[in-house]
Amino acid sequence: MKSEHTIQLLLSWMITWISAKFQAFGMLLLCLLFLMFIDYITGMLASRKEGIDHPDDVSYGWRSQKGFWGIIKKIGCWMVIASAFSVDELLLHSAKSLGITYPGNLYLGVFVTVWYSLNEVLSIIENAGRMGVPIPQKLKTYISILKKEINDKECLVSINLINNSLKSDNRDDESIR
Repeated sequence: MKSEHTIQLLLSWMITWISAKFQAFGMLLLCLLFLMFIDYITGMLASRKEGIDHPDDVSYGWRSQKGFWGIIKKIGCWMVIASAFSVDELLLHSAKSLGITYPGNLYLGVFVTVWYSLNEVLSIIENAGRMGVPIPQKLKTYISILKKEINDKECLVSINLINNSLKSDNRDDESIR
């Protein structure tokens, strides 16, 4: 069997299994898989561009060790997601066995999956910026707030500043109409 057919067969099996196992949540998981792939590719491209821009600095550029640890992190994300869905299933089955009506299905797994998806989107945007793609200033501000570890008071002040800025932009847009 050709290697292309093997890869195609494995991907088809994996997509089918995810769709059957997680039903509606399968699309969410497939979107995360796609975002992780795009993030990995954009990270490699951004590193390559930085390596070309800084040929004498070994801290820039794509290195297989960086790529390897990137893949390990992504595998770790999938382990956390699998654990979250497992906790959901455990809660659901435990509640049923105790005669308790569980209020829903798979909330923790979905939350964790969405959180990682948003993290991948942020990383893709950062990688695009590293490649020289222009990023709107407000988007940069949101990303810096989300990425920084700041205390609640500073975070609230920053969020209020952004919200006030957005409100003034909305007023400007309305005055144009």
